[in-house]
Amino acid sequence: MIKRHEAKRSQHRDKPSRPEAQADHYAALHAGFHWQVDEHFNIAEACCSRWARAERDNPGATKKVAIYAHQSGAATAFHTYEALQKAADALSHVLTNLGVKRGDRVAIVMPQRLETAVAYMAVFQMGAVAMPLSMLFGPEALEYRLQDSEAVVAVCDESSIDSLRAIRGNCPALRTVVAAGTARGKGDLDYDTALAAQKSTFTAVKTKADEGAILIYTSGTTGPPKGALLPHRALIGNLPGFICSHNWFGFDGKTNMKSDAVFWSPADWAWTGGLMDALLPSLYFGRPIVAFNGRFSPELAFSLMAEQGVTHTFLFPTALKAMMKAYPKPRQHFKLKLEAMMSAGEAVGDAVFAYCQEQLGVTVNEMFGQTEMNYVVGNCSRLWPARPGSMGKAYPGHRVAVIDDEGNECAVGVPGDVSVNRYDIHGDPDPIFFLGYWKKDQATRSKFTGDWCRTGDLARRDADGYLWYEGRADDVFKAAGYRIGPGEIENCLVKHAAVANAAVVPKPDRERGAVVKAYVVLAPDLVAARARHPGGTARFDEELTAQLQAHVKTMLAPYEYPKEIEFIDALPMTTTGKVQRRVLRLQEEERFKAQSAT
Repeated sequence: MIKRHEAKRSQHRDKPSRPEAQADHYAALHAGFHWQVDEHFNIAEACCSRWARAERDNPGATKKVAIYAHQSGAATAFHTYEALQKAADALSHVLTNLGVKRGDRVAIVMPQRLETAVAYMAVFQMGAVAMPLSMLFGPEALEYRLQDSEAVVAVCDESSIDSLRAIRGNCPALRTVVAAGTARGKGDLDYDTALAAQKSTFTAVKTKADEGAILIYTSGTTGPPKGALLPHRALIGNLPGFICSHNWFGFDGKTNMKSDAVFWSPADWAWTGGLMDALLPSLYFGRPIVAFNGRFSPELAFSLMAEQGVTHTFLFPTALKAMMKAYPKPRQHFKLKLEAMMSAGEAVGDAVFAYCQEQLGVTVNEMFGQTEMNYVVGNCSRLWPARPGSMGKAYPGHRVAVIDDEGNECAVGVPGDVSVNRYDIHGDPDPIFFLGYWKKDQATRSKFTGDWCRTGDLARRDADGYLWYEGRADDVFKAAGYRIGPGEIENCLVKHAAVANAAVVPKPDRERGAVVKAYVVLAPDLVAARARHPGGTARFDEELTAQLQAHVKTMLAPYEYPKEIEFIDALPMTTTGKVQRRVLRLQEEERFKAQSAT
């Protein structure tokens, strides 16, 4: 199964994994890659059943751990693939008895925990469709998705049971709520009790690779959330990018699988980043993933990685910025075993890039993708040079281009819409693609220009094929006639010691149309300094604003420095870790309207 669906490796597989390696094998790897997708494929079989079956067939073999359940200040609980499969079989029987049929949607509303992984495996092997929902969703967000998807069962825990109960009456298709954890007694069925009553194995459905497996809703940063229906084959499409971005994850540099790779990411398993970029590919390769259900902090991230021996991780740029500010020299405090790191969601920037190389000993491999077609562009510092600030190149198996409004490829250096072709360079179908938006055929058609699927993210391509992020199409704006991409300015601001994070948006202006405005979150040590400044916070803000403006002026074009800076406690973020510039932009527009009316 692994050899069947992984990238076809070249003679370069025995290259050492070192951050400083600069050999460039990209062209040979990309040209020599061919997809092999069988007619039938099931995510649960690939990620769990085969590993559990191997353990049962070899009683004397060491049991493979699937999940490390990390708890701060407590012993880690270890769950094997055999235990994961046994629980999944039991839950599949429970769901079948509840009337769940092939193709039915089952909502999974839980954080990183064993029961979440069990629910995914159980739903997949039934041929039903898993619908991940974040535990952070409030009642309104849950209601919209449950109504739109017509989910028939929801599996939840204490983090989401109250919100589900609040909207239950407005979701007529939702027949049963299965409650796990300390939520037992609050749902229609108790998870532990129901599973304990099921002892037999479950005969998995033989799903087709093109069959729907996951209905995952987009974050809704540019409009109402849309349900993207992903097929089982989408996991296969993710694998080349996952392997590359983690410097040949799971392999020893030759043909053998490593025995010490341990994965962790704070990304919620309810989102593409946590599910398709962390949980499922880790399990596909038979490696353990760390599950942690708690609040993220720089100290937590470093201590968890040190304690669990994490070798590979996916960390959002926002998280890395906070870690960089909190621990400028982390290896003085933590014993880390990091071998590779992927980052995505926002532009990493060269400040974070340098920090990872110099202080963490790894070259961060930036990745780009969407829910609809994930893991399509990125870096692999082991096999081709990663350029600071670049999104990277198309991963093997994917044909990616920057196109204009008419669908033509843009010239070098000209910004355009990052787009992915339905077919790879050999003319074979790319398995990465979603099947379409749930009940929104027109929206699905609008996503494509011919065989090109548009991402709505702008980038420019350099002469060597690297892509450089310009921002979301709706985040780029004009100020005084100049085209402004917020990412470069934000990256520049974060390099200043006083800045923990920043977001840049247009502020409406009568004379110039718009001016550059920055919202800045102060570094932790500056928050207290601001409060006790002898001249008051207003004076502090004025002085620091001048410093930050001068800082940007020395590094970027004169028209790019922020004419106004507002200091805030936190930036509005999506639950996937992306800055919601749209919220700040609309806020500025409302302020402008209010001022114009007076």
